[in-house]
Order: sequence, then C-alpha cells, then structure tokens
Amino acid sequence: MFSPFERMVAFRYLRPRRQEGFVSVIAIFSLLGIMLGVATLIIVMSVMNGFRAELLGRILGLNGHISVYAQSNDGIANYDAIEKEIAETGNVKLSVPVVEGQVMASKNGRASGAIVRGMRPDDVKQRKTIADNIVFGSLDNFKGDDSIIMGARLAMKLGVGVGDTVNLISPKGNVTAFGAVPRVRAYTVAGLFDIGMYEYDSGFIFMPLSAAQLYFRLPEKITHFEVMLDDISSLDDTMDRLLTTLASEKLRLVNWQQSNSGFFNALQVERNVMFLILTLIILVAAFNIISGMVMLVKDKGRDIAILRTMGATRKSIMKVFFLAGASIGVLGTLSGLIIGVLFCLNIENIRQFIQTLTGTDLFNAEIYFLSQLPADMDTGEVVLVCVMSLTLTFLATVYPAWRASRLDPVEALRYE
Repeated sequence: MFSPFERMVAFRYLRPRRQEGFVSVIAIFSLLGIMLGVATLIIVMSVMNGFRAELLGRILGLNGHISVYAQSNDGIANYDAIEKEIAETGNVKLSVPVVEGQVMASKNGRASGAIVRGMRPDDVKQRKTIADNIVFGSLDNFKGDDSIIMGARLAMKLGVGVGDTVNLISPKGNVTAFGAVPRVRAYTVAGLFDIGMYEYDSGFIFMPLSAAQLYFRLPEKITHFEVMLDDISSLDDTMDRLLTTLASEKLRLVNWQQSNSGFFNALQVERNVMFLILTLIILVAAFNIISGMVMLVKDKGRDIAILRTMGATRKSIMKVFFLAGASIGVLGTLSGLIIGVLFCLNIENIRQFIQTLTGTDLFNAEIYFLSQLPADMDTGEVVLVCVMSLTLTFLATVYPAWRASRLDPVEALRYE
C-alpha cells in the first residue's frame, strides 16, 4: 500500500528540525490526547461492566430470579404443595420458601434497622453467595429457634461477634390494654457473612424458617418463594408457565428485572453517557491532528513542489501525509490500549496504593455498594474503542493529505 519512498518521507516529516518544533509539539499533544482518550474509555467501560456484573451476581446470589408473593399480606399457606408445583415447572432449579420482615437490631445501646429472612438451613447452605462468604462462625450452628447469622458490617455497627446475643425488635407488636407493645426477642449470633456488597452486609439477618415463622407470627405460612432458574435467558417463558401452573393459587410473580429495573436502567444510562463524553477526548485529539497536519503541509510546501517536479504523483504525496498523520493515531491508540489493559488488570492494587499514599478512602463501600473496585473488560468493547479511535484519526488526516496533493508546484516555488 505504501512504497519505501513514501514511508521514508512520512516518518522523516514526523521528526521535524528545530525551526519546525511547534509542529512537533502539536503532534506530541495529539498523540497524548488519543492515548489518554483510548485508555480512559477502556478503563471506565471496564469498571462500569464490572460494577454491573458484581452487583448482578450478588443481587441474584441472595434473591431469586423470580419471587412469588401472595396477593394479600396474610402470607402463603400450604406452601409445601405450592413449592412442589413450582419445582416441577420446567427450567426451575430451586424453589425456596422465605419469611421476610423488617426489624430493629439492638445491643448495648446501639441499634440499626435490618431485614430478617427466614430460610431453611439447607437452603441457606445451597446459596453459595452466603455459604462461601462466612467469615466468622459456622453454618453448622444455624439451627433451632434462637440462632441467626448476620452481615459483618451490621455486627460491627452493633459491636457484637459470634456467640453474642442480639435483640430483635419487630414493629408489629403485641396488643395489650395499654396499646401495641413491640415484640422483643434475643437471638444468638451463629455466624457472620461478608459478601462484599455494603447494602447486604450492613442490613441483612438470616434465621431458620421455623424461628422466623414464630417471630413474625406466621404459623405454617411464608411471605414468598424465591425461585432460581437453570437458564436465565428463558425468564419470560418460565414466568408464563408459572402463572399457568399457579393460576388457582392467586399469587403474584415479580422477576429480578422488575425488582431492580430503576437501578440497572440508571446504570445503563450512565454508562452510555460516559461513553459519549469520553469519546470527545479522542475527537479533540483528532482535531489536533488536523491542525498539526495543515501546519505541516504549509511548512513543507517547497518540499512538496520539489517532489512533484521530480516525478512524485499527487497520489504519492497524499499517501505521504496520510501516513504521517495516521502514524500518530496508530501509535496513540496502541499506547492507550496497553495502558488501559494494564490498568484494568491491576486496578485494585493501584487503588490500594493511591489510598495508602494519600491516606483517603477512594472507594467508600457505603457510597459505591461494593467493597472492592471491579473491572470486567469486554473484548468487543475494547476492539470497538480502538476501531473508533483509528477511524477518527484516519478521517482527520484525509483533508490535510488531500490539500498537500492538490498543491501546485509553480505556485509553491514562485516566491522561492
């Protein structure tokens, strides 16, 4: 595509002499702009992909793909038979009966709101998100009517550990002659879990299903089912089958997309906007290439005229300047790709280093929900960013190269 002569002249023009130093400065800033734009795009998109994947994994690790609720607040009776019907529906991997309610957890004058979930011990052990993240204690002691497991951050707020007792206060109290009195009961902490998501680690308590039924006064009843699927892509079809199967039970189905639609829609909008904004960095760098190449063409007018008189064609001149400008884009894109990939692979170590150096918390779990900074590179997105960068820089060199090829040798040499 490019002859040795064209490559030699193009790369020679990228190393201007002292009097052409300003053109070199513009070329350097153009290269840096493209490099930073590509690297920033790769890093930001990877971090946002990591956010979505981590949050989705943790949310679905604690919540079912489909939740089955009663139409009223009285709970679901004869849940064993209903659980069997759900389990026999195609694509259903697991059906878990749950009793859920809000409480106030207190100890030694400290208090914090929490959500209690009553589940069978065997079902809790099957939830790998919980079972694999028990940091203190053991699930072997998660049994009986007075044991619970809670998030490690919630335990830290209350100042309790494994073996300590925690008072749970239910807002739905006992009715007496003097009015409603909140129900209070002490439970022993059997274990602490830390799944890495602040919302759950600081606000969730699990207790055995029978204990939750007793505490929330739902004898032989549950609040809902958590249904896990084998193939999440068949979510809509499975919901239709469940609606048909459970039509006589007067139950209400809610899938995970409906429960978290606002959160994930906001995340997707933010991701798209960030992509557009950061693309402007590459666009600005492309305009710098245009200005730098126009100045280079103007400075090299005499050289172009001499090359034309020596037999160089317009096409050859256009290739020379196109190659000179495109080299900046290619080098900047490759440098940005390397920096972006290396940054993503070591992003948590870099965060820890900066935190140690500055003494500040750069990734507060209370704000960002996760305790570690995630990065999940999508090969397709990385390729898209590189192709977009190369396309913009190639287009930016077309006009200056065309101007150079149209230069009239007679006009260029008239005043020499």
